[in-house]
Amino acid sequence: MSAPATASADNVVQLPQRAPIANGHLADADLDRWANRLARLLLAMGATAGERVALVVEPRIEAIVAEAAVRKIGAIPVAEHAPTPRFGITIREHRPALTDAVDWLVLDDRGTLRHYLVSSDAPLSGADLRAAS
Repeated sequence: MSAPATASADNVVQLPQRAPIANGHLADADLDRWANRLARLLLAMGATAGERVALVVEPRIEAIVAEAAVRKIGAIPVAEHAPTPRFGITIREHRPALTDAVDWLVLDDRGTLRHYLVSSDAPLSGADLRAAS
């Protein structure tokens, strides 16, 4: 578990602490940590602020985390049908029907999961974002 941020940066979405996941609901603190991990994967792929990132994700919790991760890096979440972005987030079930012109991050791919699980869930810093640009 990461320690809470002591100073807020302009690019960090600070969410209030709530109870842990209960009855299928995602606590804000968990959403924040999961989105930080996924945001780091997007940055490692080369996604940057202002860039459009396609989202073709289910179920709902994964879609919420994916959108939060995209917004954390300052990118813009868009539908798959938007003018072709460089990057996208999806799941294996949808990948065969999607264009190869987009660099897809497949959430339930074994390699993605391996990288996700070892990524830091600490809040993104300005240095994290500058290193990617």
